Amino acid sequence: MIEPDRQQISVRRQCELIGISRSSLSYEPAKESDYNLLLMRLLDEQYTRTPFYGVLKMTAWLREEKQHLVTHKRVRRLLRLMGLEAIYPKPRLSIATPGHQIYPYLLRGVAINRVNQVWSTDITYVRLVGGFVYLVAIIDWYSRYVLSWEVSTTLESDFCLSVLERALKPVTPEIFNSDQGSQFTSQAFTGILKEHGIAISMDGRGRALDNIFVERLWRSVKYENVYLNDYRTVPEAIAGLKRYFEFYNHERLHQALDYRTPEAIYRSAA
Repeated sequence: MIEPDRQQISVRRQCELIGISRSSLSYEPAKESDYNLLLMRLLDEQYTRTPFYGVLKMTAWLREEKQHLVTHKRVRRLLRLMGLEAIYPKPRLSIATPGHQIYPYLLRGVAINRVNQVWSTDITYVRLVGGFVYLVAIIDWYSRYVLSWEVSTTLESDFCLSVLERALKPVTPEIFNSDQGSQFTSQAFTGILKEHGIAISMDGRGRALDNIFVERLWRSVKYENVYLNDYRTVPEAIAGLKRYFEFYNHERLHQALDYRTPEAIYRSAA
């Protein structure tokens, strides 16, 4: 982003050009004590390495390996704040709301052989130096192409709706897959999908492999970008993530794609 006192293009127009909401730039990162933020950084890195660790193992790891005399109660609260659970390697950043309709998982045994056949979405925790934010993205399963993404300091559903509406502007998928979180089971979110005639698929509870391509994306984002850059502010994180997603889509070679880029696969077949 251009500094406000030097810009020739309005901030709102800049946001439109790079595909983020104007409100994202005014977000203040979520706050915790410096010590809790340190623990969260350690937990985030360890979770990415060992997503099968639960509260007891995470507590033991902090105590034995990092010499932090923390309690299970503190570790449990921080993991919940970060949206992480370890029953299976599946970040649980969204929790189902009673009364929201849950849809069946439609992709078991389905051959994914074309672009825009299946899109999926998820939310992950992104640490900052003095706080943290959440990141949502939509990915095309066949090409691994990231169609849209956005950052928020809360888990309210607005940023999920925004990222969906942007992704749907040029084209629609046949099937849209998500977890059973309230952001994705809300009538506002599923209503948009229904209006476009898109079949709705939802992961089985606790089944990480149901949305494996987004899980792999989050590992790449963290190891290749977030952990290498100590982002201090939300605009700085947005700018850095924008650069990374451009690299990921247009330059990063994927072994599973015969060492082609997601864009090469997506554009050639779209």
